Amino acid sequence: MTTEKPPLASGLARTRSEQLYETLAAAIKSPFGSMDANGVPATAPAAIGGGRETLSRKSSRRLMMSASPGRSGGGAGTHIRKSRSAQLKLELEEVSSGAALSRASSASLGLSFSFTGFAMPPEEISDSKPFSDDEMIPEDNEAGNKKHKFQAEPTLPIFLKFKEVTYKVVIKKLTSSMDKEILSGINGSVSPGEVLALMGPSGSGKTTLLSLLGGRISQSSTGGSVTYNDKPYSKYLKSKIGFVTQDDVLFPHLTVKETLTYAARLRLPKTLTREQKEQRAIEVIQELGLERCQDTMIGGAFVRGVSGGERKRVSIGNEIIINPSLLLLDEPTSGLDSTTALRTIQMLHDIAEAGKTVITTIHQPSSRLFHRFDKLILLGRGNLLYFGKSSEALVYFSSIGCSPLITMNPAEFLLDLANGNINDISVPSELEDRVQVGNSGREPQTGKPSPAAVHEYLVEAYETRVAEQEKKKLTDPVPLDEEAKAKVLRLKRQWGASWWEQYCILFSRGLKERRHEYFSWLRVTQVLSTAVILGLLWWQSDIRTPRGLQDQAGLLFFIAVFWGFFPVFTAIFAFPQERAMLNKERAADMYRLSAYFLARTTSDLPLDFILPSLFLLVVYFMTGLRLSPYPFFLSMLTVFLCIIASQGLGLAIGAILMDLKKATTLASVTVMTFMLAGGFFVKKVPVFISWIRYLSFNYHTYKLLLKVQYKDFAQSINGMRIDNGLTEVVALVVMIFGYRLLAYLSLRQMKITT
Repeated sequence: MTTEKPPLASGLARTRSEQLYETLAAAIKSPFGSMDANGVPATAPAAIGGGRETLSRKSSRRLMMSASPGRSGGGAGTHIRKSRSAQLKLELEEVSSGAALSRASSASLGLSFSFTGFAMPPEEISDSKPFSDDEMIPEDNEAGNKKHKFQAEPTLPIFLKFKEVTYKVVIKKLTSSMDKEILSGINGSVSPGEVLALMGPSGSGKTTLLSLLGGRISQSSTGGSVTYNDKPYSKYLKSKIGFVTQDDVLFPHLTVKETLTYAARLRLPKTLTREQKEQRAIEVIQELGLERCQDTMIGGAFVRGVSGGERKRVSIGNEIIINPSLLLLDEPTSGLDSTTALRTIQMLHDIAEAGKTVITTIHQPSSRLFHRFDKLILLGRGNLLYFGKSSEALVYFSSIGCSPLITMNPAEFLLDLANGNINDISVPSELEDRVQVGNSGREPQTGKPSPAAVHEYLVEAYETRVAEQEKKKLTDPVPLDEEAKAKVLRLKRQWGASWWEQYCILFSRGLKERRHEYFSWLRVTQVLSTAVILGLLWWQSDIRTPRGLQDQAGLLFFIAVFWGFFPVFTAIFAFPQERAMLNKERAADMYRLSAYFLARTTSDLPLDFILPSLFLLVVYFMTGLRLSPYPFFLSMLTVFLCIIASQGLGLAIGAILMDLKKATTLASVTVMTFMLAGGFFVKKVPVFISWIRYLSFNYHTYKLLLKVQYKDFAQSINGMRIDNGLTEVVALVVMIFGYRLLAYLSLRQMKITT
């Protein structure tokens, strides 16, 4: 096979082009076997002399690999034919003119050339991987970079089908209620290895449909059928379904590695050891390309952390760590730039290629993202406007007379149609005739059909032309035997850890997450400055005079009020702030509610004891309270009982209301009432309201502190008899458990929402 050299330009560029041409010609003429140990053709020149650049063996090798698919395992003959075919199609004029293919351009094509004067043939460009990112580098044995493959271990394949799916909500008004239809007659299917995109404008029902397919909506308000391998939904399928919410619900003070490690320890089967679970978390970090940020905090609104794309990948990692058969994602690209969004969608493709079924909602994808989806569902006002291959969507809409009049992103075109906006879109003659005959459904300003008329036409067109064919396909049985189908029903609810292990894991996680909050400089300053001010105001108070005794009693009452007020307003935020996380993790069956509740309430205790201890150390000795170990430690124990009891009240209020504004208002009124009934301001309380003081932890704490400090000094103080204080201790212990039991029962009644 011969080729004719093109006329070469002068100077250095001419020499480079000539030498490059000779290299390519030698590669064409060389048989597949005549390569040296490094994979370079034997006839290729080693270098370009005269001070000119060296064409390295690595560049030659990359050139040969990119020009031929032989690297993927084809035979020698196939390699030779495709290599020669590709090389003969080089445009020699571009080679001779020294046209440079820049590093940036070659990187965007997934290739790596270290020389200039070479233009890729269009056929090779179309065959090559179109985009490349840092996390998706093709395997390069020479450089040592390998693309991490997603978990491909055996998993239960899930063929998902949904037919005539409907969903309604009841909107209650002052005097009446009405049903609002969110979804109407939605059909579709998706198989393992496919990525299904749910697309539509805001409010079209994408998230509702996704939640319904994931089993996160009560079946009582839905209609139609949703089957998994031709079997109905079972709650035990939760262990095979991963659901990534639109908002990244993560703890801001945990690192990426800690977040995924805790998820692995809670969700992976008991049969795996702790070391195996932690190894799986490391593997997921590598699969998602998070190695560089694995020790960085997640971050949040007030904490700097990882980027938005990395945070989204952590959310996806939380779900794929269990190797799910079905992965659902709600707008995984929202808020991301186009390159990061492309990486995310490519990652979903890699997950699907591992045998998983992937469904994702997408709001407004770029044209590159749109072409990455296997199947597409287009929704508009809760109705199905299109279901089928995404590559055939434009063909279908062209067949019903809707075509873009200008070049535009296919996703923009489809969203315009779903919104009823037909600017820059051809108007179907059938729709035009219908509007003219009806003399309605036309925009007065533009004279074009109204959005409502366009929507009605699209729904009707799909129903008459495509819907019946798709419904027939849904009746076809899935390609699985009956035993494989029955596995869906035989799945059992299995916790990833025992109750005690769940408690220990959640306790450790809570301690790590909240240590930053408890030891913030603001809180430490608040407590210590209050202690110093109290010490200065009551400096070495003398209880030998009635006035000094009364002053010191006021100090003890303030201590009871301060450490009753402070923990209440700290604990109020516990469950409302973690509601989203609790919903997400309970919906995935990560742990028992009892283990979470006990871990959440006890993980605060070690931190709650540090600041009060510092407070009492300052106040106790500055104010001249009884300098004896017995009264000191009993005073500290009394304050701890008050803290735990008041904390229980805050937990109960927060769990009952789950609204910070309402909870704060109720807590303010309650604490104020308890303070007034605490026995310091009012000695003689009317009988009909005197029962309130027995509910007040301030009252019992105040009495206990008086009894501890003045047990051997007086028989009664401020009308309170000095005894052993057993009654007050029992009352505080009852409050500790009673308030927490109320909080736990309130959480049990809370509905899991998505």
